[in-house]
Formats: sequence, C-alpha cells, structure tokens
Amino acid sequence: MLRELKTFVTVARHGTFAAAGQRVGLTQSAVSAQMRVLEQNLGVRLFDRSGRSAVLSAGGRHALPLAEQILGLYAQMAVPTALAEWQGELKIGAIATVQTGLLPEALVRFRTQAARVELKLVPGVSLDLLGQVDAGELDLAVLIRPPFELPKELMQVPLAREPFVLIVPPGLPGDDPLQLLREQPFVRYDRRSFGGRQVERFLREQRLTPREALELDELEAIVRMVECGLGVSLIPRAGLWCNRPQELRVLELGELTFHRELVATLRRAQRQPALDWLLQCLADPTYDEVSCRAEV
Repeated sequence: MLRELKTFVTVARHGTFAAAGQRVGLTQSAVSAQMRVLEQNLGVRLFDRSGRSAVLSAGGRHALPLAEQILGLYAQMAVPTALAEWQGELKIGAIATVQTGLLPEALVRFRTQAARVELKLVPGVSLDLLGQVDAGELDLAVLIRPPFELPKELMQVPLAREPFVLIVPPGLPGDDPLQLLREQPFVRYDRRSFGGRQVERFLREQRLTPREALELDELEAIVRMVECGLGVSLIPRAGLWCNRPQELRVLELGELTFHRELVATLRRAQRQPALDWLLQCLADPTYDEVSCRAEV
C-alpha cells in the first residue's frame, strides 16, 4: 500500500500518469494499475480521468494530505534520534541575495551538528523555488514571502526583513526620493518577482509613473546600472553591493519605508531533525541584516 500511496502523491504533483511514471520508474500502464488498486482498496475515486491530465476528484483532494502524512510518518520510523547520526541529502533552494547573505553562516553552523548530511544548493527566483518545494523537488527554500496564501501542505518560517531604499548615481543632486522618482529615468526591479511587485505597489500608492529605462531581476546588475548613471532604482538593502564601496548614493524612504520579508518554506509532512536544525540555524537571532550606510 505504501508503494501505491507514493505513486498517488507523485501523480497528484506532476499531473499525469506518464509524468509520474517517469519520476518513479514505472510505465504509464503500471501507474494506472496501481491507482486502480488504491481506489479499490479505499473505495474512493481519486481522479477525474478526462483527457490526458489526472485531475484530483473531491475524494482525491481529501486523500492527498493524508497520504503525505502517512508517508511522512513512515519515513520518520527510519530517522535516527541523534542529529549527528543523520545521513542523507538535503536540497535547499535560495534566491541570489540569500546565497551570499544569511545562508553561508547558517550552513557552517548546521555542519557543526549534522556533518554527515549532504547539502545541495539550488539557485532560483522565489516563484520557481516555491513551485519546486510544492512539487517535492526541494526540501526547503529561502525566498521572498509570497504575496498570496500558501497551500495548507506548505509552511513558512519568517527569517529577516530587508528595507527598500532608493539608489541614485553619485553625481545626481537631490535628496527627495519621490521627486527623484518623478524626474529621473527608472531602473525597475522586475515586476514578475515578489520584490518587484512590492515596488509596483509602492509606486501606485504614491501615484508615481516613473520614466522607465530598464527592467531586470538581478539586484547586483541593477546596482551596476545605477552606478553607471542609467537611472535611479528602488531595491531592498541586501546583497553583496552592501559590502563593497559603492559608487552611488543610498537614500532612505523614511516613513514611506516598506520591507521585503525573507522566509523559509517547506512541506509540513517533511519535518525531520535535520530540517528542524537547519531552520534553527537560518533563524539564528545573532544574524544581523546587512546594512548599507545611507548618504544624503
């Protein structure tokens, strides 16, 4: 029955019997046969079989979190009670600024208690990493808090808050962020990203329509564009640029300041000692936000 439950969860995550078969090493017909056996044993129709997709029925949607819980409990039976004895691989997703910010020190601390755990770091943008956690492809991801409710199967742990600031070329006069946004070309933080959506909301609230020069997602590239005089930009105060001499001015937003929140996201059914310890390392209160000195 455990084999059928694993296949059921895989079908639910990947949407078709064929895709699930590729993940678990079975033919499409073998996956279909397993699902028929599971439905017969449970007395519940798990899928609405229309077209090529395997869409969960009402019974399937009810069964999925229970199946994940059963598999999670079964996996816990093989988990050593001592963290130092834990072996295996953890796949961790992280956005770029986290990879060069809070993650390195957290992983060094993690290794002091879980030296036998193999770590694999997967880079990506927040939305993609969230999807990989949801699909079970990552054990945990550190990303920007999504601007929407997560599925009940997922949980998120707050880690840090990073204020947005206005960065301007060094020779550009003026200290009023709103006036500079009205008058200067704007290098925009990509609207498809969670942080970029926050910038867009701020601009709408302030009734600003900047003259856009460029739109991109990489913070280090945005900083370099501003340093070269392409325009001004609203970005979170985070990343390697905060640790090097800057050829730009950083203006605080004062009472208009808004923040980007970093969270660790994981599946509730995957909680185990190594992940719990990693969460403790990431949420270490001794971690301080990287700060960039504001110049006015």
